[in-house]
Amino acid sequence: MEKIDTTIFIKSKENDMLLVQIYVDDIIFGPTNVSLCEEFDKCMHSEFEMSMMGELNFFLRLQIKQLNEGTFINQAKYIRDLLKKFNMEEAKTVKTLMSSSIKLDKDEKGKSIDSTMYKGMIGSLLYLIASRPDIIYSVCLCDRFQSCPKESHLSVVKRILKYLKRTMDIGLWYPKSDNFELIGFSDADFASCKVKEKTLVAIVIY
Repeated sequence: MEKIDTTIFIKSKENDMLLVQIYVDDIIFGPTNVSLCEEFDKCMHSEFEMSMMGELNFFLRLQIKQLNEGTFINQAKYIRDLLKKFNMEEAKTVKTLMSSSIKLDKDEKGKSIDSTMYKGMIGSLLYLIASRPDIIYSVCLCDRFQSCPKESHLSVVKRILKYLKRTMDIGLWYPKSDNFELIGFSDADFASCKVKEKTLVAIVIY
């Protein structure tokens, strides 16, 4: 069992490894050697009643497409469900997450909105960042106003959904090539936060 994540189990055998991820009654596993996979399959069937669903293609609302060149993960179906849930199916799309001129604050004079709905939208978007790191900054910025959301905050959240409608096929690509390179970008707008006058930093990793 992993110390950091107690739902992950690792078995090593000589130079090979088997990874097992457990979530409630769902299990995914992958080996570096097929024999380890077969051993695990037999062991589990000897102890529990379970069915094998075959190659992984959907797990916890993540769509997984395994190709010879690598693995692609995205949440296009989840985004479509979000658009339907929040009545944004017919909304016009936008090219960017946020306007560069917008600086969100508490907007104490603004019109209040249903906080339950707003929290539901934020919670749904937070689940989406598992495959969409490009929305982390914008979603977390809107997350700060859950206690007393205003129309100005809701308009930014809706813009995020409009952007997602346009880019729902974007996801994470993990190539099998040994030349895989992780690149990160950061940007900061020094002390421009209107709430606490702190520096906001955006970091995007590809």
